Amino acid sequence: MKALNLSILPVASLNNDGQKRAKYLTISQAIRDAIKDGKVKSLEQLPSARQLALQLNTNRHTIMAAFNELIAQGWIVSKERKGYFVAEDLPVNGSKKTKPITQNVSNFRWEFTKNVESSPIQSAVKYRYNFAGGTPDISLFPFNEFKSYISDAFSRPNLGELNYGNTAGYSPLIEQITEYLRRTRALTGRDIVITNGSQEALYILSQILLSGGCSVATEAMGYQPAWRSFISSGASVVSIKQDTKGMIPEALEEAIARQIKIGLPIKLIYLTPLHQYPTTVTLPINRRHAIYRIASAHNIAIIEDDYDHEYHYRCQPLAPMASDDPNRLVIYLSTFSKVMFPGARIGFMALDRTLSNAVVNYKTIVNHKVSVPMQDAIARWMQAGDFERYLRKTTKIYHQRRDFMVQQLAHYQGLGKVKSFAVPDGGMAMWVELNQSAKWLAKKAANSHIFIQQEEQFFVDKAQSKDRFIRLGFAGMSIENIELGLKLIFE
Repeated sequence: MKALNLSILPVASLNNDGQKRAKYLTISQAIRDAIKDGKVKSLEQLPSARQLALQLNTNRHTIMAAFNELIAQGWIVSKERKGYFVAEDLPVNGSKKTKPITQNVSNFRWEFTKNVESSPIQSAVKYRYNFAGGTPDISLFPFNEFKSYISDAFSRPNLGELNYGNTAGYSPLIEQITEYLRRTRALTGRDIVITNGSQEALYILSQILLSGGCSVATEAMGYQPAWRSFISSGASVVSIKQDTKGMIPEALEEAIARQIKIGLPIKLIYLTPLHQYPTTVTLPINRRHAIYRIASAHNIAIIEDDYDHEYHYRCQPLAPMASDDPNRLVIYLSTFSKVMFPGARIGFMALDRTLSNAVVNYKTIVNHKVSVPMQDAIARWMQAGDFERYLRKTTKIYHQRRDFMVQQLAHYQGLGKVKSFAVPDGGMAMWVELNQSAKWLAKKAANSHIFIQQEEQFFVDKAQSKDRFIRLGFAGMSIENIELGLKLIFE
């Protein structure tokens, strides 16, 4: 084994490295580059730390730091009483190569047991004008402010929480959510489970509560990703007739009897009672009570998906159904995605203790726990009061955008382009009736780089679509873009 020739190292450049970094890192990189370029071979001996220090006009401690860096990276090894040598197996070579498997004629094909279509919302971000309902304006988010809470989460971490365990969620965040729900939604006495968005909550609930041979009752129009979760468990989705006030209780009762008769009993009712998705109507209190009584009589649980409770513009909304639940059959879902941004992936369930234990146990199969640093940062954000300050700010802005969209739609109604629309008391979107085909208009809009959702996309039974309604989100775009986008759609 011959010793390394010192002349291969660029001494001048090492001593005049323009980068602001420790000198030992510059030296270790120079040796590493020499090895990668083949100027130094595997098993060659390096000069001693003393020799290299003299050659490079530095001290021995700097050279030792460089050697230790290279050892940690796997480029060199230390041999007792012999010195330092280039490693035999270098990191650049990757895994050891073995003799390739002889290729035979193969009929191998991937066989999928489940096929799920992509969601149209996922492609909406590609459009210049994105009228997807329920999308927040991410540009408003106070990233610099929130960055300080992320920094605090990493600079003062709870090391125990960063390990496995506490699958239900980060305790300080659970405490903040519990208090927030008590103050703003009159919701108390529930276990909180933090989830990777509300979609994970729907999936877990589907897996532990449903199976083949049962059904889920949903509004006639609704949230397709929820249906997909239910169907993934083997359950069937049953469409319940709705009108301008939401789900019709009598239609639910009829469906329950019908499903029992055919051997596919309804085990769950999935509802969006506040700002019904997609029509934005709020289920009246008398219908809420009627649906609850029907569910109780037939031992059916209710999933209440309260996806955008935070945004209301005229008055305080009705309290969730889960806040008046004497039989403990309502499972309450909500999310931070509409306030923050969908990529935050923080949702939560408020549910009965017996069910929460089963949910947490199943969650360990899915992902153990949600990002602890993100949970920690949100808990700090809420505790400092900045969460609700930001909520007040965005509520004011979204209110202005809703009012502007109302003015614009009234203008196009006068031109005969829009037949009717209801002004929602809250939420992030509007439900608009047209004087023309909604499917045709959506295609026309797409050609102008505009994303809108048309009613057929929301029906369980697409044959029920009248091809006359579209859903227009107003929260995610500036007033200028709302005006330009609507002009391209209707003119």
